[in-house]
Amino acid sequence: MSARSRRITGVLAKHWVLGAFRSGLGLSPRRCTIFAREWRAAFAELGPAFIKLGQLISVRPDEFGRELVAEMTAMQDAVPALPAEAIRSVIFDEFGRTPEALFATFDDTPIASASIAQVHGATLRADVRPVWGAVMPAGTQVVVKVVRPGAADAILADMVEARRLVGRFGGLLRGFDAMKLIGEFDASVRRELDLRTEARIADRFAFDFREDPQIEIPRICWSFTTRRVVTMERVIGWRLTDLDEAARAGIDSKALAIYGATAFMRQVMVYGRYHADLHPANLFVTPRNTIAYLDFGIVGHLTKDERESIAQVLAGLAYRDADRALRYSRRLGVEVPPDKVDVVRRELGTLLDSMFDPGGSKEFRHFGLGFISLLRRHHIDIPSGYGLLVKSLATVEGCARGLYPDIDIIDTARPFVTRLLSDSFGKPERIEERLNAAIHAALRELVA
Repeated sequence: MSARSRRITGVLAKHWVLGAFRSGLGLSPRRCTIFAREWRAAFAELGPAFIKLGQLISVRPDEFGRELVAEMTAMQDAVPALPAEAIRSVIFDEFGRTPEALFATFDDTPIASASIAQVHGATLRADVRPVWGAVMPAGTQVVVKVVRPGAADAILADMVEARRLVGRFGGLLRGFDAMKLIGEFDASVRRELDLRTEARIADRFAFDFREDPQIEIPRICWSFTTRRVVTMERVIGWRLTDLDEAARAGIDSKALAIYGATAFMRQVMVYGRYHADLHPANLFVTPRNTIAYLDFGIVGHLTKDERESIAQVLAGLAYRDADRALRYSRRLGVEVPPDKVDVVRRELGTLLDSMFDPGGSKEFRHFGLGFISLLRRHHIDIPSGYGLLVKSLATVEGCARGLYPDIDIIDTARPFVTRLLSDSFGKPERIEERLNAAIHAALRELVA
């Protein structure tokens, strides 16, 4: 076993023992919470690769218990800043010029420092024309995001060790495919190590919202962007954790909450691509009474058929129709074995009823994460895209409630669901499908 493997194994074992000592014997929510806290501490101690792995776990409620998902959601991807000289050397390697030659100003003090990249402020020396949006004139404030030297090698080396450990001990990790998770993590990190991917996705979102004055996407400066450096417009505003200050500045939190939830529904139901990693650091409220999306590291994609099936699942939620929610979840890849259909349908109906009972939770989070827990309890495989979407919708609801506590995310989705289903039912193939079903139903009545 290599020194790196011994260190990883030792840290994980230490925190497992601490979790066992602090939680005692037996299974309980309290024990799960304590172990989740220890796993988060272990991942933070192991550094960049495991911090990124924890972030992936936080958007995968389909694979992990809610205690671990909640704990990993709180993991902050912040590490000590590198000296400015290290960042300057990367910029020089990429462009053959110093930051002062590229920009009018460059701030050596970082704005943020994470496991993969470090971010510095700068101002443009000359006008820049982005792919979408107005020209960025000289003097415009920008941020320069730079991959930390050595970060790629360190993270990829840790992934090699993680694969080796999973190969040796994966059989002990029951309930999920650990090697599959490592594969997803590997692909996600490799995308994130190429900053051009984030830039392209930002441009795609800018195109989607090009006619929406209330949604802001940072404009990309492609002339100062490479695999290891991306330069983009700097967004000034308040995080969702600083809303008291935003309110004092006259921001209409209620209107922005409703508009932000509506914008996310457009991403899911209309555009078929959505920001899947929303949290207070990635979503700003600006002094212009707009919402700004940042950091497009995790993005979900949906086909037209998937969007229609999601609309049907949400319709099943709105109308307490367990059969509809289950039927269209199957089209999204949730395969319930025939011998479990009745019990799953019954438990899903109970979950839906609980949302409409007096005093019951009407939050989508209650339904979405409750349904995933139900499926996991019956050992039913959940497609990764399904879990990612459920977590994203629940997160958007949480962000919106931070702005306006009384928002109803299902009510916000209703117009999009209605429009999408109306368009779907108007298709010739759907008309033929429904006509055949009506004829068969009529024949059954005639011969009964």
